[in-house]
Amino acid sequence: MANIALDRTIKLKAAAKKRSRKLNSDPIGYALILPFYLFLAVFVLFPIAYNLYLSFTNYNLSEIKWVGWSNYAALLHDQFFFISMKNTLVYTAVTLTVTVGLGLIFAVLLNYRLYGTKWIRLSFFSPHVTSMVAVSMIWMWIYEPSHGIANSLLEALGIAGKQWLYDAKWALSAVIFTSVWKALGYNIVIYVAGLQSIPRHLYEAAAVDGAGGLRQFFHITIPQIKPITFFLIVTGLIHNFNVFEQIMIMTDGGPLHSTTTLVHQIYIRAFQQFQIGYAASLSMVMLLAIGLITAANFRFGGRGSTNA
Repeated sequence: MANIALDRTIKLKAAAKKRSRKLNSDPIGYALILPFYLFLAVFVLFPIAYNLYLSFTNYNLSEIKWVGWSNYAALLHDQFFFISMKNTLVYTAVTLTVTVGLGLIFAVLLNYRLYGTKWIRLSFFSPHVTSMVAVSMIWMWIYEPSHGIANSLLEALGIAGKQWLYDAKWALSAVIFTSVWKALGYNIVIYVAGLQSIPRHLYEAAAVDGAGGLRQFFHITIPQIKPITFFLIVTGLIHNFNVFEQIMIMTDGGPLHSTTTLVHQIYIRAFQQFQIGYAASLSMVMLLAIGLITAANFRFGGRGSTNA
């Protein structure tokens, strides 16, 4: 036993000495990455830890009272929490599926060197660099029931106009369409860059073997751009889960709470009702949901990405 303890002590000392040598071997390198870790600690980790603390309190901007798990228990009886969670999941699933799917299709079409392709790519990408506030205002004008372009086109086709942002059946769909219009160009540009990085000899070899365009697409293009698809899904998932600006500007969560989302509920609880602790618990639930879905993506969706 004494020998085992002595061996363990020697190994621990050797490991500590090795770590010390490693730290001393390149102090300039560690000094260069220090600002990043300071930024991460101050602006990410500390706010998360403080938000977690607030979620166990009843903070109303004047006093803090420890309430334990009460805020989380209250979530189970909050109908607006479940409505917002459902709307957020629907918004995320539809927006992500459409932007990734259409992004790939348009990228394949725009990857051909045809006249005007650059201008078409630019027109698709322009909404992405436009402020969401400006985009929301433009689409509110398009969706305007009396003189909007959307209803004018429908009436020209003999179809009755819709109360797009004022009808609970259409409001969320209208917001989703706006978000797809804004985000589609980004996915197209990323996919085009990925398509142009695929070695041409793979397609040439497949053509020699008699593979048609469709088989080349499914057996060469799709596997080769799998890491890009995985990247777009993970980043798009996080981005769409945080949807707020277009909801706030276009519908303010209505009509009849048909478009309220988790972030919108957090805003209402924190800055309109001053229930900071309850809003913090909503934030932690959203963080947990995003973390679990992202982890599942890495666990199941990332398989084979590094080998593609």
